[in-house]
Amino acid sequence: MRHGKKINHLGRKTAHRKSMLANMACSLIEHKRINTTVAKAKALQGFIEPMITKSKDDTTHNRRIVFSKLRQKEAVTELFRDVAAKIGDRPGGYTRIIKLGNRLGDNADMAMIELVDYNEIYNADKKAKKSTRRSRRGGSNKTVTPPVATNEEE
Repeated sequence: MRHGKKINHLGRKTAHRKSMLANMACSLIEHKRINTTVAKAKALQGFIEPMITKSKDDTTHNRRIVFSKLRQKEAVTELFRDVAAKIGDRPGGYTRIIKLGNRLGDNADMAMIELVDYNEIYNADKKAKKSTRRSRRGGSNKTVTPPVATNEEE
């Protein structure tokens, strides 16, 4: 039974797990996408999404909370400056996990975790789709051209 087992321990002690997730989160902020196992990607998703939410409101308190988890000044700066500006209007769901198949050596399930707004392939067609709605009716064409006078009528 798994009563009360809310987090995946990933086969590590607490300090090792927290350090690993902090390093993976800093790499994700720096590179915008990383390859890892599916279990680590799911654990990282639950670790980083609350921090991205905190980065929307740039206060000293939020910066200190995020810095206590990430422990890298450059990653915190990039998160609050660049990433927060790009995801400011998104209500949640800042990361995407894409399964890649199995690793060659030990057959582990691999996945790519990425920041959603930094993928140009998925976002390109969404920007192109936004257009105004047009009605199917013909509409009223009010621009009527006046008849051209010919020499015979004069």
